[in-house]
Amino acid sequence: MDEQTVPTAGMTISVRTRRDVVIVDPERFLASARAAYRDLHPEAGEESAAENVRDVYDAVHILLDRFGRLAADAPETSSRCGHGGPRPGQRVLDRPDGLSPAGELQRIVVEDQMPLQDYGCFLPEDPFALPPDSQV
Repeated sequence: MDEQTVPTAGMTISVRTRRDVVIVDPERFLASARAAYRDLHPEAGEESAAENVRDVYDAVHILLDRFGRLAADAPETSSRCGHGGPRPGQRVLDRPDGLSPAGELQRIVVEDQMPLQDYGCFLPEDPFALPPDSQV
């Protein structure tokens, strides 16, 4: 039987998440991000949205701000990797946002040395790196 980890005061719990998407239609992707921009800024028009959402980074930030994830309406279970997930290279071509969900993974790590907050302004070199003694 696996050893249980009992919660203790001061224990750090870290959840590392990776969600991948593939752009299958750049025009629909940017249009979706610009629409999300207008949702967040109702006073903004088409011109303002086009001016403020010009590249991938602008679009990603706006979609995350608006929906909390890039492919917000994609069922979480359909984007899992491995057994039961989509076949390698298989893409969803007809989504209105021009994105194809391409995998999602999460890893729970307990007893990381320090929570991100305790680093202050100087984050570790790789804040996503797993501690050397983390268990699978």
